This record gives sequence, C-alpha cells and structure tokens, in this order.
Amino acid sequence: MATSIRLLCLFPLLTALLLTGCGKSRETEGYQWPIIDGFPKPQVPADNLMSAEKVSLGRILFYDQNLSANQTQSCGSCHLQEYAFAEPLMTSVGSTGESHRRNAPALVNIAYNKTLTWAHDGLTTIEHQLLLPMFSESPVELGITNHEQEVLARFQTPAYRALFRQAFPENFSVIFGSEGVSFELITKALASFVRSLISLDSPFDHYAYWRDDSAMPEEAIRGMNLFFSERLECHHCHGGFNFTQSTGHEQQLIDRRPFHNTGLYNVNGASAYPGEDNGLAEISTLAADNGRFRAPTLRNIAVTAPYMHDGSIKTLDQVLDFYADGGRNITQGPHRGDGRRNTLKSPFMKGFTLTASERHDLLAFLHSLTDKSFLTAPEHAAPE
Repeated sequence: MATSIRLLCLFPLLTALLLTGCGKSRETEGYQWPIIDGFPKPQVPADNLMSAEKVSLGRILFYDQNLSANQTQSCGSCHLQEYAFAEPLMTSVGSTGESHRRNAPALVNIAYNKTLTWAHDGLTTIEHQLLLPMFSESPVELGITNHEQEVLARFQTPAYRALFRQAFPENFSVIFGSEGVSFELITKALASFVRSLISLDSPFDHYAYWRDDSAMPEEAIRGMNLFFSERLECHHCHGGFNFTQSTGHEQQLIDRRPFHNTGLYNVNGASAYPGEDNGLAEISTLAADNGRFRAPTLRNIAVTAPYMHDGSIKTLDQVLDFYADGGRNITQGPHRGDGRRNTLKSPFMKGFTLTASERHDLLAFLHSLTDKSFLTAPEHAAPE
C-alpha cells in the first residue's frame, strides 16, 4: 500500500526527474555534487565550473565581514544556516542599517533555480545576482560601490592570494598579474559555494527516493496526498523535486520562468500591490505582472519563517490560512483591500477547506521537507 501511495503522489516529481536509480552522490566535471544518484545535475556557467577549491574559498568569503565596506556584515549575516540560509526577520537590514523591502530568501538548492531573487525574470545566474547585494546603492547591502579598492585591498593577503591561486590556477596570474584578486573571482567563488548548498536529505527524500517506507509518519503521507491533490492544487506552483516551478537543470529543455500573483494584496480594490514593491511588473513594466513573484522552494520551509516576499505572514499555520482563504483580506491600514478579489490573482488560488486532522497532516508533510543535516552540515558553516 505504501508503495502505491508513493508512486501516485510522486508521479509529477518522478517524471520530471527521469530517474534512473537512487543512491549516493555522483561525481561530474571533477566536482562531486551532493545529489542523489539519478538526479539531474544543476546547470553551471561554462566559465565557472565547480571545484572543491572554489567552494572552499567561497565559503570563507561568504562569512567574511571584510566584504562589506564598513566591515560589519557578510553574506552570512542575512543568510543563516540554521534557518536554511534565510533569516527570522520580515525584511533584511543592510550593513548601513537601511531596512530592505524584501525578505531574505532561503539559499536552498538555488543551483537549480531558473531565476534568482523574488521577481526578476532576467537574473538567471548566481554570478549576476551576487552583484546586487555587493554593489547595490538603493538599498545598500554590503555597500561596496565607491569603496571598491578599499574592499579589494583586504583580500590581497598572502593567505587569500594562496586560496585564490588554488581555486583559479588557470587565470590567477595570467589575467590579473601581480594583483591576483578581483571582484570577478570573488563573485565566482561565492557563486560556487552557494551552488554547493544542496538539500536532498529530508525524511521526504528518504521516503520518496530511497524507498524507505518508515521515513515519513502516516500523517505526513496523508498530508503528501493532500498536497499533490487537485483539491488543494499546491503542486501546480510548488511541484517537481525542488518544490517550485522555477527550476532548471541539465535535462530540462523548456525555458520556464513562472511568476504568480497569490492575492496577498489588493490595495484599494484596484488589484494593486503596495507601491514599494509591485513584483515582476517593476521589471517588465506590464500591468498584468503586478503582484507576480517567484514561488520559492518549500524545502526546509518549516524553518524559514516569516513568509512571502515581504515577510508579512508570520507562521506556517497562517500560510495555510492564507491559501485556504484564496488570498488575504486586509481590513484596515494603508494596504487595505481584499486580495481574494484581486483580478490578477492566479487561477490556482481558489481556496479550500481543511478539517483539523487534514491541517495537521498537511503541516506534518511540510515539516517532512526539513533536512536537518543541511541545517547543521559543518561544510556549510562558518570556518573555525
């Protein structure tokens, strides 16, 4: 019975994967990806292939506060491992104390992301995305702009130069001469570390891909049935092995960059989102894209509160209320409006009714996506 339930519920995932088998990781391109045997490899830029040396250097840089102009923050300041490399704040605060408009996304399996950030269909490589926190001026994050030489000089130490030479032996001295270190190489190393943040060791993975029927309790299996049902329709936006439509890998030929309006807002009944962040429309300039954001992965979702692009929903329980209602009705304040009636809302946001036991089961399934080894892996942690 358990096997038939698994196959029925996981058909969308299995067909997407084209699985050939399950087991431990496999080695490709000289780098051993921490993925299940048979899973597709992430796509990697040809000019920044993965290597253990790049990942090791990127890890050190990720946690080094010298990368911020005022030396008060690192990448790891807003992306904390115990929260799946997210943070428990509604929105982030930059190195100068400036509040941001968006919630820091979890860095989980973003090597598989088709697009980066919450709402930009043109950012498709981590190397390009990293330029935003490093050099953005509005809002300021690491604040490197106008401090480039000062920041770069901090990495011209014998120890760092040796690490860069190991990570980039083919172009360290040839292209950059005696200087050696550059922002291009810093970005490539950081991107390599972030790509290495693979999470595929949750109870769900053991149940689904290692065929361990005891890995998930019965209530989580019932919750999985609900999740993949047409009644709830969760899987339409959070499908595939990474639990998001916004996925790309070596076996995927279709270039899909989906974004969704979930009815989180409907300011003044005009199908508008708050003026400070109207989603994809900011990039496309199309009114139809107002309020459309990328569906994040649900892997490790239980530890990444608060939720949504602006961190405006505090708990996973409240997230279920939001989807069950088919949107959010804000009755007072500057964002007043009934998101359930937003005319641009996704057709999958129809709402549903859950019994108390069904809610319990669905939450149990979402918790089964927590990969505890990922949250504590020493290879991802700040160097000693």
